[in-house]
Amino acid sequence: MSGDDVRQLIADASAVGLRLDRYLSSATGLPRSQIQRLIKADRVLVDGRHPKASATILPGQQISLSIPPPQPSTLTPEPIPLDILYEDTDLLVLNKPAGLVVHPAPGHQAGTLVHAILYHCPDLPGIGEERRPGIVHRLDKETSGVMVVAKTDVAMASLATQFKGRRVKKTYIALVHGEVKQPEGQIAADIGRHERDRKRMAVRTRKGREAVTIYRVIKRVGSLTLLQLQPQTGRTHQIRVHLSAIGHPVVGDKVYGGRKEKKFNVQRSRFKVEVERHLLHAWKLGFFHPRTDAWMEFEAPLPPDLSAWLAPQGHPSSLGS
Repeated sequence: MSGDDVRQLIADASAVGLRLDRYLSSATGLPRSQIQRLIKADRVLVDGRHPKASATILPGQQISLSIPPPQPSTLTPEPIPLDILYEDTDLLVLNKPAGLVVHPAPGHQAGTLVHAILYHCPDLPGIGEERRPGIVHRLDKETSGVMVVAKTDVAMASLATQFKGRRVKKTYIALVHGEVKQPEGQIAADIGRHERDRKRMAVRTRKGREAVTIYRVIKRVGSLTLLQLQPQTGRTHQIRVHLSAIGHPVVGDKVYGGRKEKKFNVQRSRFKVEVERHLLHAWKLGFFHPRTDAWMEFEAPLPPDLSAWLAPQGHPSSLGS
């Protein structure tokens, strides 16, 4: 069809025995769900015939895909400023400010990071059948720091695989309640939906999934501690839930702070720095570039509300590696 991206493949020995949809997803970098829609729409031919998604690949088969051009996004671009750390044809790496919601959702249909990216990239190649950025991972609204966004199907597939395979290196900084005694340690506790409050996550749940977080003390500030954290898994609210579970919730965390946060609110007047959100920052992010496979690592400078605790006089100290 006019305007389609037509791709021709010949199945080699490595494809033998695979389902057609799995093979094409691997070979093209397109999401498997998109491949299945192309097959259902008769946009895939195997040796000149329309196959089923479950068809088994045979060596030497000639496969043709007709991929229609992406349609304009249904979202309206918005001129929201972006702090861009790096950009190329596949990726956008940025420093997300606290207070910015990443993806449209009930209650946040406008003013999100996705709306901002659509404005910044009017010629966005897009993901799947739509001109939209690919959100591979999320940061909570109040969490600041480095994020990577996929601009193409190839980047989306590669980054999704890296996150799932735990090849992405994530490092956070958090100010927590209490004096963390051990200079470093590991928190290993399964995380799942809270059994009574479905908007929250918890470690005490019957359907928890493996979750591991490594931490190191950077500095102790009176009754508070500044931590460097590396989540080894990617569960929802993982760092906040894990720190709360060991009795050191993130300062400013209204959801998981519990009694410590309520007590801190009473004492807050004696601290020079106002706390308007939970003090968690995605400091560093490392991954392999989806096309070149080169290792890339990016750092988002500490925001003022956190750097002030690291160096109260306004001269941030080095956090180390």
